[in-house]
Amino acid sequence: MLELLPPPPVDPLWDLAAEFGADPRPERLNLVLGVYRDHTGVTPVMGAVREAEARLAARAESKEYRGLSGNAAFNRAMLATVLGSPELTARATAVQTVAGTGALRLLADLICRTRPGTTVWISDPAYVNHRPIMEAAGLAVRPYRWVDAAGGFDREGMLGDLAQAQRDDVVLLQGCCHNPSGVDPSADAWADLAALAGHNGWVPLVDLAYHGLGDGMEADLAPARMLAARVPEMLVAISCSKNFGLYSDRTGCAIVLGPSARSLRHVETALQNAARTLYSMPPEHGAAVVTTILEDPGLRTAWRAELEVMRGRITANRTDLTAHLANLGHEGTARVLEGQKGMFSMLPLDAGQMADLRTRFAVYGTTSGRINIAGIPAHRIPYLARSVAAVLGG
Repeated sequence: MLELLPPPPVDPLWDLAAEFGADPRPERLNLVLGVYRDHTGVTPVMGAVREAEARLAARAESKEYRGLSGNAAFNRAMLATVLGSPELTARATAVQTVAGTGALRLLADLICRTRPGTTVWISDPAYVNHRPIMEAAGLAVRPYRWVDAAGGFDREGMLGDLAQAQRDDVVLLQGCCHNPSGVDPSADAWADLAALAGHNGWVPLVDLAYHGLGDGMEADLAPARMLAARVPEMLVAISCSKNFGLYSDRTGCAIVLGPSARSLRHVETALQNAARTLYSMPPEHGAAVVTTILEDPGLRTAWRAELEVMRGRITANRTDLTAHLANLGHEGTARVLEGQKGMFSMLPLDAGQMADLRTRFAVYGTTSGRINIAGIPAHRIPYLARSVAAVLGG
């Protein structure tokens, strides 16, 4: 049997991470994987998380199965945090998932079971795992434009493409801090999307992986809440990896909104059935940590303060990089990067230039030009700017 297995495709991000690990050069810089790192280059455990874990350890509760929907208190906390109003939570249901990736896959399975062969529209460029997840669930995928030739948001291109989306198609939208581009719509463009969804009847699937790291928690969640208030049906995939620093604890949530509570009567069971065949039930620890933080006002305040520090460091890194690039004569590139948000920025470099950046300067980003702004030690920003400038200058 095994000799018949064809060579599978290699995951491009982890392949680059492995190449970085084998690079002996001391000046090497890893900007591939989407993790937050502090000024020393370490991905820290947040203080609120450490305190929550200490409380959980002291309680030493049973590790008995929680059930297919996971931690019910966590699901309630996610609904309240993300949707923000009783009116919206009253027409929504949620299940805990194995991180945001698991939420996307459960929702993709729900779409396929409801309407096999549904078309899911994803942005171009898109998060590297969006297409594989949707296609693995048996869905058709079509792209819509997101970034224009100058590296800014392509409002007209996006609206023109999505005007072709049909009733009951699904449009996958990143709620904030677009990965890989760092380019987000304005409030007016989000309103245009909501109007288009209402007119054409397509269903938004909002991927929330970076809320709190762009313009702040409430501002980052505002587009998703606005869409939820204006469309009858919506799907939401949530990750706690970035804003709680729970990368390896794989904590996430899938939310489904309908026109009424009655319309959701079969949804949770359908999501449970999908989870049962994929992983049975999600891990408890991360969900218990998040619930402990969100249910305690003091811990919640401390967590939000830490999140603001992280956001401030990401913003400062981007500002510093753009200033150095401008000083090196690349004002156009600096202006493009300056308008981006969140953990990632897209350099105006093609795959060959990104390979040149790795080969000559040991700076590792993805072949699309994406770099992890949140992973740059502050003292390495001048080196990064000089390396990018050298590649841009030929």
